[in-house]
Amino acid sequence: MKFIKPGKVAIILQGRYAGKKVVVIKNFDEGTKERPYGHAIVAGVERYPLKVNKSMGKKRISKRSKVKPFVKVVNYNHIMPTRYALELEELKKAVSTETFAEPTQRNAAKKNVKKVFEERYVSGKNKWFFTKLRF
Repeated sequence: MKFIKPGKVAIILQGRYAGKKVVVIKNFDEGTKERPYGHAIVAGVERYPLKVNKSMGKKRISKRSKVKPFVKVVNYNHIMPTRYALELEELKKAVSTETFAEPTQRNAAKKNVKKVFEERYVSGKNKWFFTKLRF
């Protein structure tokens, strides 16, 4: 799939994270030895931040601005690309192919992704990415 490129925002269609937004970090069009099909490494939002308004205090706002991320390898058949894109230099450093070898590495990657996502959310960039899918 030539349009699924790093930085592209997609929606997961199948499985535990169905309906969640993800950003493609690395794509494998031809597949690899262990996964002989087109797939991508993605980082997504498992739990979206809650609504915030002016009357809330600082503490409450920071609590509601938390994001729970996930990192996953997904088959192209199970993701639908959108027209949106995110610039993701920091995410590339956080997640790599080796991330999935051990649970501890995966947790470390998730922590880094969480930090990047929360910074991005608080700064008000990519608003659409951090809203629940509604249809």
